[in-house]
Amino acid sequence: MESSRISEAGSGLIRVGIAGIGKISEIYLQNLTGIFSRRVKVSAVTDIMTERAEQAAARYGLRAAGSIDELINAPDVDIVLNLTQPQNHYRLAMQAVQAGKHVYNEKPLCVTREEAAELLEAAQANNVRIGGAPDTFLGAGLQTCRKLIDDGWIGRPIAASACVMSHGPEHWHPAPEFFYKTGGGPLFDVGPYYLTALVSLLGPVSRLSGSAGKGFEKRTVTSEARYGETIDVEVPTHISGVLDFTSGVIATITASFDVWTHGIPPIEIYGTEGTLRVPDPNTFGGPVMVRRFRSETWSEIPLISDFTGNSRGLGITDMAEAIAAGSPHRASGELAYHVLEIMHGIHDASALETYYHLKSDCQRPQAF
Repeated sequence: MESSRISEAGSGLIRVGIAGIGKISEIYLQNLTGIFSRRVKVSAVTDIMTERAEQAAARYGLRAAGSIDELINAPDVDIVLNLTQPQNHYRLAMQAVQAGKHVYNEKPLCVTREEAAELLEAAQANNVRIGGAPDTFLGAGLQTCRKLIDDGWIGRPIAASACVMSHGPEHWHPAPEFFYKTGGGPLFDVGPYYLTALVSLLGPVSRLSGSAGKGFEKRTVTSEARYGETIDVEVPTHISGVLDFTSGVIATITASFDVWTHGIPPIEIYGTEGTLRVPDPNTFGGPVMVRRFRSETWSEIPLISDFTGNSRGLGITDMAEAIAAGSPHRASGELAYHVLEIMHGIHDASALETYYHLKSDCQRPQAF
């Protein structure tokens, strides 16, 4: 099925249809019609707000599909790039899979584990692929860290820490409500960047524990579009987890929308021969810092690739190339599902006051 679909493109490019023209779509459109355009071709866009799709189509010389159905069933769409809000990820992706299309979802893969499992099963039954954001782990910063670990610069990894804390998006985001509803919160919104980075560097997680709480019952919006509105908070907004990796590494992660400021590095990995300071996993660049056991100073390590700027779209591009080559893609559905289960597991461990044992597994993605 994959090879026949490729040949239909004529030029050999994999054709992408984008569903959801919101805030994140702009960088995908820029990159997929720009730096990655020799590998993929964006053929159509759609949004429930038709004027958004029409404006994006006019700006990038694309076709505006009149509906989700039209986009999914279009003969010139091989992969549906699903940039809708998390609550819509499962429904739209499942519709695309059942139509025989590959799907790449923005994070999280789905809202629930059950939805994600059904989606992966349906994709296998229909001989199509599922991919999922984030793809920042393919950038120069995290891939440099991957090489340093693999080459033994810090010896054998023993432990790690990850921290993502802010006071929430209501101060800058034009429509921040969904961040505080089911499928939102700091762990589900920003946590995937950190957890995907950790899994890509250290491998899968086998068990975990966690605590989750809520700093505020209501949030006041101060971004310009909805200044003064209040949001009822339905999800935990300060979460801490302890992750036991299959490799033996023990890591901690803290994700919060309740902290005004802090000075903790995004990620550090502690090995038998030194420490690796990992750059912000919500970015593609550096700096990457290493301090080995006898050194008195940190050393900045040169990055090993040119993907240092905002390279969103790298994951779906790698997926398209893997479809053409018949090889595994790196930002896989299995990886995204494992990260989703980790996030739910931390919430479950807190609620049940016990360890959560991971049911899913995934391969550590190949170095990029």
